[in-house]
Amino acid sequence: MRHALDLARRGPAHGPNPRVGCVLLAPGAGTDPSGAPEPAAVLGEGWHQGAGTAHAEVAALADARRRGHDVRGATAVVTLEPCDHTGRTGPCSVALLDAGVARVVVSVADPNPQAAGGADRLRAAGVDVREGLLTEQGRETLGAWLPAVERARPFVTLKLATSLDGRVAAPDGSSRWITSAQSRRHAHDLRADVDAIVVGTGTALTDAPSLTARTADGALTHHQPLRVVVGHRDLPAGARLHGAGGELLHVRSHDPHEVLRVLHGREARHVLVEGGPTLAAAFLRAGLVDEVHAYVAPVLLGAGPPALADLGVTTIAGALRLTPREVVHLGPDVLVVATPDAPAPLTGTSTTSEES
Repeated sequence: MRHALDLARRGPAHGPNPRVGCVLLAPGAGTDPSGAPEPAAVLGEGWHQGAGTAHAEVAALADARRRGHDVRGATAVVTLEPCDHTGRTGPCSVALLDAGVARVVVSVADPNPQAAGGADRLRAAGVDVREGLLTEQGRETLGAWLPAVERARPFVTLKLATSLDGRVAAPDGSSRWITSAQSRRHAHDLRADVDAIVVGTGTALTDAPSLTARTADGALTHHQPLRVVVGHRDLPAGARLHGAGGELLHVRSHDPHEVLRVLHGREARHVLVEGGPTLAAAFLRAGLVDEVHAYVAPVLLGAGPPALADLGVTTIAGALRLTPREVVHLGPDVLVVATPDAPAPLTGTSTTSEES
């Protein structure tokens, strides 16, 4: 299963489908002293390479055929319950049954009601199905996809890039660059892993961002996230957002719930909210932020716009607390990855203003 998880991580983090790995083992296969399967025991292996490509189980079956192996009576070790529906590809449960697999070991049950049921179909056909092996590691490998499917809305990461005193720009509006090149490089890697980047019309009109994901040499990465602008104001025809990059989507609403509803309909699993302060506060007040990436530079400004607009907090007891999950040094900066402690919305309105 650990090897299957390693295979799963070769797949893309973005996209509507999960990262899944599969290893097919010969009947009666043993392991070496380290617990790894004996080389002769592996009949085939595979992983899902993105929407429209073969699922991990089908890829492993194809790999076994290429190796000239008969998989009848084999054990399939899979990081996610085999799907039981026909979408862009056929059901993996049926593929395993047709191949004569006798045993299936699963890490994580599929939370998607449209795809779940593979384990039940396999059991009904006489296959020995075991679930729950290395579940914590399996859930971690699934990343943002899992909570997005469980909650029926995209997983939301809020990105902040601030001075040490919490400013996102100087009093004259200049903000390039508060953080270091290392932080910006890291942020572009994050963009390349998400399905959509969301900003308000205020940020789109003031900062003129391109909202692209780029490599270290400045070239566009292979995957470009959907570029989403929230608010009612029109964008000028010459805006950089109309240039090369991902598709541009203008959601004419100030309601974060509506924004996520639209993006859920587009099968976006992981959304990156990049600003500005009004939009960030709206998502936080609505209880829709699942993770915060705060890039903090050792710079003091003393004035200028803060990272967040009013959250409606009037006393320290009402502060929105976060639990740090990771602290990363990026050149002179520090990245703090944290999750909000309170999942419930804060009091007050959760919509953005006309300036967002």
